[in-house]
Amino acid sequence: MTPTVLSVARDAGHRFSKPQVAEIRLVAGFGVEGDAHFGRLVQHRYDQKRNPQAPNLRQVHLIHGELLEELAGKGFAVAPGELGENVTTRGIDLLGLSRGTRLRMGPQALIEITGLRSPCKLINALAPGLMDALLDRAGDGSVIRKSGVMAVVIEDGTVRPGDAIELESVPLAHEPLAPV
Repeated sequence: MTPTVLSVARDAGHRFSKPQVAEIRLVAGFGVEGDAHFGRLVQHRYDQKRNPQAPNLRQVHLIHGELLEELAGKGFAVAPGELGENVTTRGIDLLGLSRGTRLRMGPQALIEITGLRSPCKLINALAPGLMDALLDRAGDGSVIRKSGVMAVVIEDGTVRPGDAIELESVPLAHEPLAPV
């Protein structure tokens, strides 16, 4: 299966869920045009309070559509964009990527994976118990965060549902993703 974009979403306000749209424009160094997290410096409200001059490593939020199917199997009806992601994908193991992996989305946009999204308690406002469904434990007892990955924009471009996703480059040494 060719990795593809299932859905795109953005919201100018700092709300938990983002409405789906026909396309999003990614701007190098800033993120998703018209989204509340657009900017060179950190835009997440909690992180802004801690260090307002930190670089924005959370310009684009991606979730694999397979997660939504997994959640449906657990009784949670979650649509694309409802977990706050900008891009919902299909056919690519986002959580298995290395930090620094670059993905081409559509013909122009290029993003670089910076880390994992760490789920917060606001997820339970969408559905009680949903946060627990987004966390798992590995065999060694470590926490597995399944709520997607974060990225920065390297090259401008417009992204639409149905666009192909290609691995542009992968770091020589795999660096497991950690929360950003």
